[in-house]
Amino acid sequence: MSNSTEFEVFYDGDCPLCKREINLLKRWDKQQRIQFTNIAAENFSAEEIGIPFEDLMAEIYGRLPDGSTVKGVEVFRQLYSAVGFSWLVGLSRIPGISHLLSFGYFIFARNRLRLTGRCNKESCEV
Repeated sequence: MSNSTEFEVFYDGDCPLCKREINLLKRWDKQQRIQFTNIAAENFSAEEIGIPFEDLMAEIYGRLPDGSTVKGVEVFRQLYSAVGFSWLVGLSRIPGISHLLSFGYFIFARNRLRLTGRCNKESCEV
């Protein structure tokens, strides 16, 4: 992570829904507080960040300036806070709303490849 960023997000650049969200965040990130790392890029190495690639594909991850990682809904909270939507982050922490967001993201993450038409024998087999 570069010294000027507040948060690094690891996203699947081959996922159409994920790319749409990331492109929106890039437009909003006027002060370049976020480092966007595409895990689908040829030069990406999961070993260099210490998170197995399968885990990165199963759920969104991010890294804080101190090197600690977060995943799932907390990544979105960090992203939206970095682009100036702290009020939205506050709402997302309200009990009930927080649980609903976590459950919704869990369902999405579990079915992301199927929802984006990217299933193959290995990735979507039950």
